[in-house]
Amino acid sequence: MGRYRASAVVRGGVVAAVAGALVAGVPASAGAAGPGGYGFDPAGRALSAAATTSAAGLLEPGGTYRSTLPAEGRTYYRLALDATSTAYVAVTAVPPSGAEAAVTDGIRVAVQDADGHYCSTDTASVGAARSPRPVTAWGTREAGNGRPACQDAGTYYVVVERLRSSSSSSSSSSSSFSSSAWELELTAAVEAPLKETGPTTAPGTETSASVPPLAGPARKRPGGNGFAGAAVVGQGVWSDTLTPGRTLFYKVPVDWGQRLSVTAELGSAPDDASGLVAGALGLSLYNPARVPVDDATVSYGGSQKTAALDDLPPVRYRNRYAVHDEVSGMRFAGTYYLAVHLSERVAERFGAGPFDLTLRVRVGGAERQPGPGYAGDSIPADTFRVTDEERRAAALGGGGFAGGVTGGASGGADAGGADAGGGTAMKALAAGGIGAGTLLLAVLGGWTLVARRRAGSAAAQTRVSAQNPTA
Repeated sequence: MGRYRASAVVRGGVVAAVAGALVAGVPASAGAAGPGGYGFDPAGRALSAAATTSAAGLLEPGGTYRSTLPAEGRTYYRLALDATSTAYVAVTAVPPSGAEAAVTDGIRVAVQDADGHYCSTDTASVGAARSPRPVTAWGTREAGNGRPACQDAGTYYVVVERLRSSSSSSSSSSSSFSSSAWELELTAAVEAPLKETGPTTAPGTETSASVPPLAGPARKRPGGNGFAGAAVVGQGVWSDTLTPGRTLFYKVPVDWGQRLSVTAELGSAPDDASGLVAGALGLSLYNPARVPVDDATVSYGGSQKTAALDDLPPVRYRNRYAVHDEVSGMRFAGTYYLAVHLSERVAERFGAGPFDLTLRVRVGGAERQPGPGYAGDSIPADTFRVTDEERRAAALGGGGFAGGVTGGASGGADAGGADAGGGTAMKALAAGGIGAGTLLLAVLGGWTLVARRRAGSAAAQTRVSAQNPTA
């Protein structure tokens, strides 16, 4: 998947409430499904794609937008930025399903200042699977990077265009894929500057040993159909089913100093199936700004296969100064997103499925560390930190989230030797869960009492009517 992307960022009611609390970890509802079943953010605002900068609509930080990308030409969107904050724009393109795609079919996203200078550029394509899927590219205006361009307050432009392969017009189905407009979901976020300037070099390379994936039985966890509907998971082993052509989304809270490790395993096909599908299973990781961090793909020949992300560093502010995406992307705390895609072409060889998926998530590392000390609020306010609500949701779904040293779904201990109890997060969750459960039982008990009283009253009225027919 992202092995085919290239980035060149230029640095510079009471019961309803109780029920909601008890199922805080389930996927959020998403809007109407788009191509391939992608769930757009129901709060997303419609924004027309402009063919020129003068007609570009405004992307407000903290907003989510829905637009379209024509088959030909560039589309423009506008940003209004100050001189001290770093801005991020993520563009997710959703191509139509059911058509043959080329490896390089995708999108390019750039950010330019008012004088046409490039602040950043990034590309994303469907990759070796040649299966239509949501692809995300990003752009940034990074403040204080020492470069003369893209540092002033004012108007900036986000430029989005299609990447097209010459082979994508070789058949009628691919021609339809190539000539149709793609739907877009865009987000904009602003990261506040630091109170005090720290080192501006990447941390040194760490030589920590690779940690094996979590073992043990998996717990059922249905994935979401888009970023907005991503299912919350914590450390643990999770299972779902995946049909060819679909993409499942999950999100994992990862705090400062913590390290994320993820594998996705596709189960075996029926014995009578045969063949090989290149790049059939794809696993992608995105940071809280939806910036692509890392991905992995594996081919599928009917036997179980596992896609594993690279060894990722602990989350640190200084990671942004690194060269490689899998390091620089781990630059802030918050909710990290996982997207798991199964190629449409799997159905040709192994049937329509569904196929078993096992997701193994480990959140390890040191004790949760304080943030770098921002001089103001980022937008959205909770994008670049892990909230208590997110910790509770992860604990509810993943066996705790205290410093990344909690037990997995199997109830075992983390490699660091911590107990599986989940620490303070699980204690808080247990207290909250008991309280919420008690409240729910009280409400239900009240309903039962009222129902009994009404039933008793009705019975008494019946007896009175029977004794006094003329009443």
